[in-house]
Amino acid sequence: MAARPRPDTSPTARALRALELLGSRPVTTAGELSERLGVTERAARRYVEILREAGVPVESERGPHGGYRLGRGTRLPPVVFSQEEALVLVMAVLDGQSTSADADGLVGAALGKVVRALPEVVGREAAALREHASAAPRRDAARPDPVTTSALVTAVAERRRVSVTYRGDTGAQWESEVDPWAVVVRFGRWYLLCHSHRAGAVRTYRIDRIAGVQTTGHGFRRPDDLDPVAALEHHLGAGWRYPTRVVFEAAADEVRPWLRGPMGGLEPLGEGCVLVGSTRNPSMYAQEWLAGVPFDFRVEEGPELRDAVAALGDRLARSIGRTPAPVRTGVPGPT
Repeated sequence: MAARPRPDTSPTARALRALELLGSRPVTTAGELSERLGVTERAARRYVEILREAGVPVESERGPHGGYRLGRGTRLPPVVFSQEEALVLVMAVLDGQSTSADADGLVGAALGKVVRALPEVVGREAAALREHASAAPRRDAARPDPVTTSALVTAVAERRRVSVTYRGDTGAQWESEVDPWAVVVRFGRWYLLCHSHRAGAVRTYRIDRIAGVQTTGHGFRRPDDLDPVAALEHHLGAGWRYPTRVVFEAAADEVRPWLRGPMGGLEPLGEGCVLVGSTRNPSMYAQEWLAGVPFDFRVEEGPELRDAVAALGDRLARSIGRTPAPVRTGVPGPT
C-alpha cells in the first residue's frame, strides 16, 4: 500500500490554510486559528502578518466578539481537491442525502457543480461514484430548510441571540428568544442546542420544526467547556415522562456505537456500564432501541420499560412456538 503524502507544514502552506479559515467564518480569533492550524497563538498571528505582507486585507476587531476578518471584496484562491478529498465529499453527500443523484434537486445541482469544477482526472472518479452509487432514504431523517439553517449557523458563529418560532410535537407554535450554542447533526436530523430564555434552561430544538429566525441586538457567551455532541445526547434523553435505567454487561466503549435515538447518558459501572435516561414511549424504547443492542442487559428502572421489555420477550417466544414464562407479580426489580 502506498504511503499517504504528509501534509505540507511550510509557513506558506499554513498561511494559505489560515486564509481559508478566515474566509470560512465572519470572525476568527487567534485562539481558533492556532487550534485549527495546530500551532501556538503567536505563530497564528505570524501567519496573519504573512497574509497582510502579501497584500491580503486582514482586519482586526477588538472586544468580546472580536478577532480577525477578511476585508470586503477579498477574493480567495481557487479551491483544489485531492482525489481522496473529492471522493470522500461525494460519499458524504450521498450518505446524508438520498436525493443527491437527482440533478434537478437543490442538493443534486450543487453536487454537480462541484464535480464539474474538479480537474478532469479527479472529477472522472467522483462523477462515476455519483452516477453508480445509490443511497436509500433514512427513515428517521428530517431535512431542515437551508435558509433557516444558515441563519442559525451565522448566529452561532457571531454569538448573537435570536428569536425562533418553533412547532412542537402537537403542532402548536410558540416563540422564544434563545442563545444558539451549536448546530449538531445526529443520525440524519439537525438540532439546535441553545439556552432558552423562555424556559430559563438548556433546550434542543429540531431545526426542521423551526418556522422562523430573527436576529436580536443581544450577544451571548457560550459555556467555555461546552461539548455540543455530549450536551445534545444528554438533553435528548432527559425530561421525558418515564425514567429509564438499563445496565449492560459490556464496557461502555462496546455499547455506545449501538445506541440510537435519545436513549440517555452512558457511564461505566464496574465491568459493564449503565444507561440512564427517560422516554415518552417505553414500547418503542424496548422494541426499536434496546432490542438492537447485542449485549446482555437488565432493566433496573422503571416499571413501564420493564413491562415493555417483557411484552417483547413474550412475543418473540411465541414466534418460535415457546410458551412465555409466567409473570411473577409483587417481585421488586433488581436494585
